[in-house]
Amino acid sequence: MKTSIVIPSRNEVFLLQTVEDLITKAAGEIEVIVVLDGYWPNPPLPNYPNLIIIHHSESRGMRSAINSGASIAKGEYLMKCDAHCMFSDGYDEVLKSNYAEDNWVMTLSRYSLDYEKWAIANNRPRIDYHYLSCPYANPNDFTIHGQRWNERARERSDPQYDIDDEMSSQGSCWFMSKKHFDNFLGGLSEEGYGTFTQEFQEIGMKTWLGGGAVKINKKTWYAHLHKGRTMGRGYHLDREDTDRRNEWSARYWIENRWEKRVRDFDWLIDKFSPVPTWIEDWKNVYRAG
Repeated sequence: MKTSIVIPSRNEVFLLQTVEDLITKAAGEIEVIVVLDGYWPNPPLPNYPNLIIIHHSESRGMRSAINSGASIAKGEYLMKCDAHCMFSDGYDEVLKSNYAEDNWVMTLSRYSLDYEKWAIANNRPRIDYHYLSCPYANPNDFTIHGQRWNERARERSDPQYDIDDEMSSQGSCWFMSKKHFDNFLGGLSEEGYGTFTQEFQEIGMKTWLGGGAVKINKKTWYAHLHKGRTMGRGYHLDREDTDRRNEWSARYWIENRWEKRVRDFDWLIDKFSPVPTWIEDWKNVYRAG
């Protein structure tokens, strides 16, 4: 079965390397769908037979770019990755062979990318687990973010946890059935979120609270470049707008506004309890206040 890989791209320096890495490292049938969001790369991408290019004459934002790529995807599986990533050999087959349910979302072990050597950055640890931060812990920044969960990684380092429950993740790479993306998630929404923010919070929350599961697959990996200020961002982010949309997302999920949920937000905290930054009696303490 085919895997469709969507890459939203906006003024990306390492797009070519990412595309070549995905194509050369794949073990099964793939198609790579690059969405050029308001620009053309220079030099242009090679004419690979399994490379499809969508060009937006004006930038529409990352969420729209992902939806555009997914809308033409022909694979039974859908993967999304940032345009500055390197992958392990056979990543696609390892993901498919360990994907058991149509309502799963799967992530990969993540390393930091040394872009100069196009290799794993040896001075950074591997990241497997994330927790959702408690927005009540910082009243001046009422947001929920996926944070590294190092303690859980140490506790669950045994191979029996190579496929394991993951509370949340980073949006730089995820894998799911096309059916889950289309029929369950309904694509990525811009309502409240805008064009960029809280990508995996939406995916993860809908999946967990809708009756599915998010899984980490430690049998394969990718290396991701965190660009930050030194490398610059492809998508411009307005701080004030981002803060507003982050808060909207936090309140949307904590207040159980999603009508299609079969589980409340409290269930997710209880499932992974104890969760860093969440006090034991958080429901009574915070909600009473």
